[in-house]
Amino acid sequence: MASLKVGNLGEFLREQRRSARLSLRQLSEAAGVSNPYLSQIERGLRKPSAEILQQLAKALRISAETLYVQAGILDERDRDEVEVKSAIMTDPSINERQKQVLIQIYESFRRENGHPAEADADAPDGTPAAPPSGPPSGAGSRAGAEDGGDSGEAKQSS
Repeated sequence: MASLKVGNLGEFLREQRRSARLSLRQLSEAAGVSNPYLSQIERGLRKPSAEILQQLAKALRISAETLYVQAGILDERDRDEVEVKSAIMTDPSINERQKQVLIQIYESFRRENGHPAEADADAPDGTPAAPPSGPPSGAGSRAGAEDGGDSGEAKQSS
């Protein structure tokens, strides 16, 4: 996802709302926050809690982590890894098992490249992070077999 270059959280939220073609009232209803409060956030008069940011992110269909970075709750350097996982978790074209396998593969590549593992961290959807796994090469075929894909094992016609 391309990061918008906006000055602060309020401007960023306004731009996201406009990109989603939502009125202030529509977003406030979808997020469960009052219209005046949302207006104050957009104008930079209020600093919302992490919970409110999460509600707004869900209504805007963007990652909450993106809003946390804009609000200064999450450090920018943590953002890349979180956004990759969030993008995987919000992709509607793959099933939940495939999402978990992709995250495991991503984490194994990060470990291979010397980045610390997040053994105690949770995945973006709140599920516990998977324990370190073996080589990622077998993971893809397991996912394909579970969702009805052709893993090659069922074809033994000689």
